[in-house]
Amino acid sequence: MNATISKTFHVLHPLADVWENITNPEKIVVCVPGAALTEMLDADNFKGDVELKFGPVKAKYGGVISFLERNADTHTMKMKGAGTDVKGKGGADMILDASMSEKDGGTEVSVTMDVTVQGMLAQFGSRLVTDATTHVFDQFVSNFKNQLDGMEVKGALSAGAMMGSMIKGMFGGNK
Repeated sequence: MNATISKTFHVLHPLADVWENITNPEKIVVCVPGAALTEMLDADNFKGDVELKFGPVKAKYGGVISFLERNADTHTMKMKGAGTDVKGKGGADMILDASMSEKDGGTEVSVTMDVTVQGMLAQFGSRLVTDATTHVFDQFVSNFKNQLDGMEVKGALSAGAMMGSMIKGMFGGNK
C-alpha cells in the first residue's frame, strides 16, 4: 500500500535556522510524533523507533533513516527510511524530499513524502493510511514550529485527533 503526501508550510524564522534544525537528527526527531532516536551510526545514518496507534491497533517500527542528500547551497534534502514492525507483522519504507526558500519574512518548506506500508497497517486501506500519515505530518509541522519558537514540543502522537480525521476520511468528509 502506497501513499504520497505533499505539503508546504511557512515558518517565521530565517532560512539558516530552519535548515539547521531540519537537518539535525537529534533536533528533528523530537518533532516526529511517536519517534525516538536510538543510535547515531554516522553523520548521515541513524537508527530509531516510531510507535503509532490506530484505535485498538498499535504498531512499533524499528529502522534506519538515512540522509541521501543535504545540500546547504540549494537548501534541499532527501531522506530514506526503512523499518520493520518489531512484532514481525510488516514494515514501512519512506522517501522524503524537502526544499526550503526565503519567503514573506520567513522560510517556506515544501515536502513530498512517499510512504509504502506492508502488513497489518496496510489492511486499513490507502485512504485511511493517507489520512493518518497526513495527521502525523501535520502534528510534526506544529511541533517543528513550536521548537523553532522555543515552545514545548509534544512528542506523543495525538491519537484522538488522528482517529477523528480517519473517521472523517472513512465517511468522505475532508478537513
